[in-house]
Amino acid sequence: MRKMRPVSIFVQSIVWTLVFTTFMMGWFPPESTAMLAPADFGLNRLEDLQKVQRVLESKMVQQRLEDVGLTADEIQGRLARLSDAQLHQMANQLDALMPGGDGGLGIVVVLLVIAILVVILFYLLGHRIEVKKN
Repeated sequence: MRKMRPVSIFVQSIVWTLVFTTFMMGWFPPESTAMLAPADFGLNRLEDLQKVQRVLESKMVQQRLEDVGLTADEIQGRLARLSDAQLHQMANQLDALMPGGDGGLGIVVVLLVIAILVVILFYLLGHRIEVKKN
């Protein structure tokens, strides 16, 4: 059976600092206040319409709408018939979408950060990875 290496004082101090900090953040949550929102909060038709227009101006969205068989006049007519609440809902849903996508850049950045953290952790703990051929 392998003997476990003793953990250095540095690593122990970091672990106990994180434990203490996490405990304190959970025990004493930040103060928060609440207040009523105004009745017309977020229902600005002009801003919502501009947001929808910006998305409709992208070439990819225009091409997809043309493939479906909608002309620019039909689209404008349908937008004009939407109620304020419907237009606001559509604008909020468009905020969550990214028509062009980010090409997976976010995933690549997250994976690189994780890989760098693992390498730093191995270096600080003194572990070595050896690959031996049988």
